[in-house]
Amino acid sequence: MVERRAGLRGSGAGPSSVRARLYAAAGARSFATSLVGVLLGLHLAAMGLGAEQIGLVVGVGLAGGALGTALVAFEGDRWGRRATLGVATVLSAAGLAGVALLDSTPVVALAAFVGMVNGMGRDRGPAQALEQSILADGVVDGERTRAFTRYTLVQDLCGACGALAAAAPAALRALSGMPLDVAYRWTLGAAAVLSLAPLALYAGVAVARAPTTPSRLRWVVPLGPDARRRIGRLAGLFALDSLGGGFLAGSIVTYWFFRRFGMTAESLGLVFFAARCLNALSYLAAERLAGRIGLVRTMVFTHLPSSAVLLLLPVVATPSAAVVLFLLREALVQMDVPARQSYVAAVTGAGERTFALAITALVRNVGWAAGPALAGLFMATLGLGAPLVAGAGLKVVYDLALFGSFRHVRPPEEEREASPGSRLGSASH
Repeated sequence: MVERRAGLRGSGAGPSSVRARLYAAAGARSFATSLVGVLLGLHLAAMGLGAEQIGLVVGVGLAGGALGTALVAFEGDRWGRRATLGVATVLSAAGLAGVALLDSTPVVALAAFVGMVNGMGRDRGPAQALEQSILADGVVDGERTRAFTRYTLVQDLCGACGALAAAAPAALRALSGMPLDVAYRWTLGAAAVLSLAPLALYAGVAVARAPTTPSRLRWVVPLGPDARRRIGRLAGLFALDSLGGGFLAGSIVTYWFFRRFGMTAESLGLVFFAARCLNALSYLAAERLAGRIGLVRTMVFTHLPSSAVLLLLPVVATPSAAVVLFLLREALVQMDVPARQSYVAAVTGAGERTFALAITALVRNVGWAAGPALAGLFMATLGLGAPLVAGAGLKVVYDLALFGSFRHVRPPEEEREASPGSRLGSASH
């Protein structure tokens, strides 16, 4: 499928203004998602759910996100990017409101599925895939990693504030005397309202519609042969990484801290606030590192040490030591994110990016959806720290496989800088 540049363009606004709107929309969504990542497990526990049921609800919400991302991969450009972004935003807000207000576990799980409620604590849904495609279409190769870094930086700074806002239920309880479970509901309800904020930002820009694929070909993969091979291999590797990440969902980790050390929501909010701040700062270092050693090496050489640190977490004896190790891991673990997003956009053409970014996000969502349910089962049968060990082990395997498969595939900007005698393969498209 051949596609003209199909990004967002402001009414009379330049590309920088359009990017600012995308950054702001992602930031608002990330604030709410991070807040949910801290509070969802605690809210479900306050409802009387056990570890297996909590893992199931979190997994069902992520499965809904996976389905939404699949629809975006094949239909997002055909439906129109602004319309698709709007529908995804409304569904997310409605689903989160249902989780906050409803009492029946099956109905809460249904609301989580329909609303694509993200218990991971990180924004990785269908709206993000569309926004990233728009960003990649609107910049030249040399500026692509910078644009993704700024986008992800805003997400995690706002996510840090969202984690800090997890102290709100305790504040509500202290100020009004309401029971803690009711305070959880009010806070999650407020997050649902905030989730609607991106609608105003999307409404302020015009959307250029991508050419539609003929109906008989709608479900044909819109990738050329080279891109299809690369994205197929990357998707398989990302599925493995995301399965490991699903064992480490924010709601699962907060539940582990709560059960292991009795930490409260307000103290966990501070921990996750610090973690998101470290994530955000690490992106700036990752951008510089990628300019020196390349995107693939940045992804692998920062990710491996974070998994090694995580393996130590279940054996520490004090909450302070656990928090220090967790924060050390968080200072490293997200440095691969803007590099990974930029790399996927780099090895595909402009008409292929919505599908490529969405399908790689989809396989990550599938892994995340399976991980929390397995994590709950592991906790119940193998011990509280079992999901942390399993998640770290899967991520180590992913890093080694990624480096083995893609260390010779350079994005265009790196290929241009390589010496003429370089043996590295080109990712030019």
